[in-house]
Amino acid sequence: MLIGVPKEIKTREYRVGMTPAGVRSLVQHGHKVVVEKSAGEGSGISDEAYVKAGATIVTSAADAWAAQMVVKVKEPLKAEYGFFRKDLILYTYLHLAAEAELTKELVRTGVAGVAYETIELPDHTLPLLKPMSEVAGRMAVQVGASCLEKEHGGKGVLLGGVPGTRRGRVVILGGGVVGKNAATIAVGMGAQVIVLDVRADVMAYLEDVFGGAIETLYSNPDNIERCVEQADLVIGAVLVAGAKAPTLVPRTLLPRMEKGSVVVDVAVDQGGCIETCRPTTHDNPTFEVDGVVHYCVANMPGAVPNTSTWALTNTTMSYAIKLANQGVVAAAKADRALLLGLNTFGGACTYKGVADAHGIEYVAIEKALG
Repeated sequence: MLIGVPKEIKTREYRVGMTPAGVRSLVQHGHKVVVEKSAGEGSGISDEAYVKAGATIVTSAADAWAAQMVVKVKEPLKAEYGFFRKDLILYTYLHLAAEAELTKELVRTGVAGVAYETIELPDHTLPLLKPMSEVAGRMAVQVGASCLEKEHGGKGVLLGGVPGTRRGRVVILGGGVVGKNAATIAVGMGAQVIVLDVRADVMAYLEDVFGGAIETLYSNPDNIERCVEQADLVIGAVLVAGAKAPTLVPRTLLPRMEKGSVVVDVAVDQGGCIETCRPTTHDNPTFEVDGVVHYCVANMPGAVPNTSTWALTNTTMSYAIKLANQGVVAAAKADRALLLGLNTFGGACTYKGVADAHGIEYVAIEKALG
C-alpha cells in the first residue's frame, strides 16, 4: 500500500503523523511511504531522517494526499477537502461530533474515516486518545497557571501559594485520563484540588492514588455550581467517546465567579463542556467572558511536539500497519477496536454519536462493511 504523510496546516500544529521509526516499520512490511517536504520539521525530524528510514519526500500536499492511506494528526481543514475521494483511507484524529461540515464532506465523498479517538478496547479504554489526553491534562494546569498571572488577565494567584497565603483552588470536571494528569500537575504545584466525576470507581481510584492531596465529589449541578464559584482555575476534562461533550458549566454561572478566574476546556475538540467556550488557536489562545479568562486551544499538544509526536505515534503505528497489511475492510472485521474507529465508510456515517450530534442518518458499521 502507498501511505502518505502530509504536513499539518492547522495553526501552530507542529506534530507530524509518523516518525522515521514508523516509516521503517511500514517499509519492512512491504509498503511505500511518501512524506511531504518539511512535514516533520516542527517535531525536530528532518527530511533526511525520513529518507534514511525508507520514505520518499514529495514536494506538495497533493502528492502526499494521493496515497491510498493518509496518516495525519489533526482533522482536515477546508483547504484539504479537495483531496477527499472514495478510495481514500484517512487515519487521524477527526473529532467529528464537533465538525458538521467535515462529517458531511467525508460522507459525501465516501472516505473511509478512521478516527484515533474512537478506537476502543474491550475494557472501554481509548488507546490512541490516551497519550494526547495525558499531554493535554498536564498542559491544562501549566497554561491555566500562566493565565492566572495578572499580566495575562488573571486575578494574580499563584497556584502553590507561599507560606502565610492561600493556595490556588483548582476544580477539575472529569476524573479520566485528562483529569488524572491535570490533578498530578496541580498537586505537584501545591494547589488545592477538587475532582468531580459521576463514577464511584474512578473517584475511589483517584483517592487511592492521591490520598489526602485531592478531594473528590460527585458531579451534579449543585456540586459543580458551588465548586466553580469558588475556583481560581476550572479545567473541563469530560469525554463521551466520539460524541459531543455535555455542557456542565452554563453561561449563567460565569458572573458568579471572581474576576480574573480562568477556565481551560480540554473538551473543546468535542464541542466543550463549558457553555461559553469556543475553539481558539495558539496564536490567539484566550478570550474573556464576564471577566473570566477562557483558554480553549483545540490542539494543545501541538505546542509540545517533541513530546507529543512520539507519544502519539507509539500508539497509532500498530493500527496503521494493520490497515496497510489487510486493507480497511479486512482489518476492521478482524479487530473490534479498529472497527469502532471507522466513523465514515462507503458514503455513510457509521458512528452513532457523530450521527446523533448532527442529526444525520446512522448506518451501523457492520452493515456498511457488508
